Amino acid sequence: MKAQLYDKTGKEKSKIDLPKIFETKIRPDIVSKYFESEKFILMQPRAPDPEAGRKHSASGTISHKRHDWKGHYGRGISRVPRKTMWRRGTQFYWIGAEVAGTRGGRKAHAPKLIKKLRKTNKNEMRLAINSALASTASPKHIAERYETIEKIEQAPFVIESIPEKTGDLIKAIKNIFPKNTPIIRKKSVRAGKGKARGRKYKSNAGVLILTAKGEMAKAKGIDIRKVNEVSIAELYPLGRLTLFTKKAIEELGGKIE
Repeated sequence: MKAQLYDKTGKEKSKIDLPKIFETKIRPDIVSKYFESEKFILMQPRAPDPEAGRKHSASGTISHKRHDWKGHYGRGISRVPRKTMWRRGTQFYWIGAEVAGTRGGRKAHAPKLIKKLRKTNKNEMRLAINSALASTASPKHIAERYETIEKIEQAPFVIESIPEKTGDLIKAIKNIFPKNTPIIRKKSVRAGKGKARGRKYKSNAGVLILTAKGEMAKAKGIDIRKVNEVSIAELYPLGRLTLFTKKAIEELGGKIE
């Protein structure tokens, strides 16, 4: 399997042999399983204070027996636990407390500080990563992921080395990738009610650049990762537009598959 090699300016240079990892059978089911397990593991555990809403003297229920101390027989109030605010003889002023339906009470179904790990064995993890990398060389998966790309003739995209200046890098990427390609990650305000529900902004993924060990590059709006450090979340959904450096391809060739 071969790929087109581009120079620093984005012009075609020669053909390059791809490692066998790009011939891996693409398994969306395994990739999805590993993506969900990794997302669950990286999730920040959260839970309220176990004593939240219970730091007061309210306990039990209000008695409705006749002649019972602190009882409210015939008063027409509920049996909700109450906190005494003041007392005059056998007359009490109290407010509901402790239970979930009261002001300042505990939360009804608060998140628990328990994480049930979803395990994925090493063979499945390796197959998931290899499948995700192989999908970057699949025109079919790339066209399915991006609506603006109707057809793509060849993949993956390999550049000789990363230009030092960000402007030169963007020009090279525009020359390499087809038109209407979402190259740079753009952030915009969401339309609709989502703005008031904690998801005000939305953004596209943009192009992912995978470099080898020792290669240094940085550009605003473009994700640049080491090929041995890339996560499944950065390659999922399958078919992400990815630009490999020549050294990154060589590093993948020496990777145990």
